[in-house]
Amino acid sequence: MTSRPARGGGRWVSVGHERLGRWIDGFVDRHGPPDVTVSAGADVVRLVAADGATAECQVPFPPLTSAGGGPLGRLITHVRTERRVGVLLVRLGGHAAGIFHGDELLSSKVGSRPVHGRSAAGGWSQRRFARRREKQVGQAHEVAAEVALRVLGPHVGELEAVVLGGDRRAVDALRSDRRLAPVFALETGPFLTVPDPRLVVLKDAPAQFRAVRIKVDDPG
Repeated sequence: MTSRPARGGGRWVSVGHERLGRWIDGFVDRHGPPDVTVSAGADVVRLVAADGATAECQVPFPPLTSAGGGPLGRLITHVRTERRVGVLLVRLGGHAAGIFHGDELLSSKVGSRPVHGRSAAGGWSQRRFARRREKQVGQAHEVAAEVALRVLGPHVGELEAVVLGGDRRAVDALRSDRRLAPVFALETGPFLTVPDPRLVVLKDAPAQFRAVRIKVDDPG
């Protein structure tokens, strides 16, 4: 579980899908039985305890399922559901695409393309370097798009969602490729801020996109 301050007060915690039930039990033990409500869009489950503590659970892959009993039972059932999800991670010079069923990586492709850093030189040399770098960036984006098409493209009809990550500018550079429109149409959060998209990074993606983000406000 991770925790960080929330803007405006309180804190955000990220709870793994397999630990959510225990986390809720701990919240109840600390603050007492809560009133539980579901947002109109079925994308947030809100707990309000008698002592004033609140916990707003952001539903991953909304809307919340209708199966599982009450709101908390439904949330736990929803979070534990194993979905077929595509993942596309792109950073400048590196890319990874994969298809998961639950935590299992079914297929993937990881690669890189060299992109040189910026030159400190001036004049003609700098302009030549800038042109070469721009060409390398374009080639890197093209290779990343081809990998996304190869891994995710044939299976968009089977996927419940596509999770993106890496560097937002690098990912956004692929949006103009019309061939990837069906992939981006399945986009869902959270955006995964990850280092260079190597295989080990890709394999760890479900720990992030299956986790539940909870905004906690303690009494007082």
